[in-house]
Amino acid sequence: MRHVPLLALIAVLAAAAPASAANHGDLLSVKKSKPVASLKGAAKNVTVRYLTKGVGGTLVPVSGTISIPKGSAPKGGWPVYTWAHSAYGIADRCAPSVRGNLELVTPMLLRVLKDGFAVVRTDYEGLGTPGVHPFFIGTSEGRSVLDIVRAARQMDKAVGRHVVIGGHSQGGHAALWAASLAPTWTPELKLGGTVAFAPASHVGEQMAFLRTFDSPAFSPLVALIIRGADAAAPSLGIESSLTDKARALWPDIDATCNRGLSENTSWGGLSGTEIFQPEVDPAPLLDLLNANDPESVTIRSRVLLLQGGADRSAFPAFTDALAKDLLGRGAKLTYSKYPSLDHGTVTTDAKSVGDALAFIRKHR
Repeated sequence: MRHVPLLALIAVLAAAAPASAANHGDLLSVKKSKPVASLKGAAKNVTVRYLTKGVGGTLVPVSGTISIPKGSAPKGGWPVYTWAHSAYGIADRCAPSVRGNLELVTPMLLRVLKDGFAVVRTDYEGLGTPGVHPFFIGTSEGRSVLDIVRAARQMDKAVGRHVVIGGHSQGGHAALWAASLAPTWTPELKLGGTVAFAPASHVGEQMAFLRTFDSPAFSPLVALIIRGADAAAPSLGIESSLTDKARALWPDIDATCNRGLSENTSWGGLSGTEIFQPEVDPAPLLDLLNANDPESVTIRSRVLLLQGGADRSAFPAFTDALAKDLLGRGAKLTYSKYPSLDHGTVTTDAKSVGDALAFIRKHR
């Protein structure tokens, strides 16, 4: 597919320039998005590659999509809603820019676009681009969420500096990390607020239990968590700490998406007690996960947490504790709970979505 000539020239010049000249958020390439990954009603939908700082400490390419509203931008440019997606899997083919708009939240994103926001959606580091996706590694997620805003502003000069961050599940985890990093990572941006739907939290605490859970119910999630940890800290030697059964399934994580991992022939057929060798000390892994939990970050800007009371993925008790932690660290937090909603319907229910949209519009 043909690249925009000017941006292709920029990419060529960037490649020819000294490495020190590159910066996180630099735009590498632009092409028209696949129809399945586009937001209807946008003036343009493009898939981009841009730079972010990876877990290895160097700049790496990341992919994502940018949707620009129709009409003329307001004074100061289009405000930006940067969306962090939930977990699809770690394999490159699981990236939203490749697979398309599979999230339940897509109707809400269409509303945000119609309200005059440029909607940008990162795939995250290593998801659709070289390398392994560092699942649940906060700095990696947060930088990807912020740097695509920089890339959007290079792609279209009508995109402004005012930003609202949003995310669901893994994306809620990413959104909170992005909010904590924004003042120093992208200081030129003006963060209005952050919306986190059922964010993953207390992952270290949950892993301590899940590794001894005599059921396969959460083993596909455990697979993503430990592969992400391995990408961030290879020195942990996670693969060598697995049982023979789990080690045989290790390649599946890089090859298939959530549905495949959940099959009985994959991680969905392995109980939590069958993953790690019994003599392995879990402390180094748990320490890494605890350090990447959102309850450990400081956010001094506005945050809206939305949590379903019937959620069996992001358990309400953990989000209750997260809310207390964030408040204790200075966040301007609003915590909204919806007793009858579960992990998915919290992103589709008229009340919860209405509350989120009101927050986004107010803090544009």
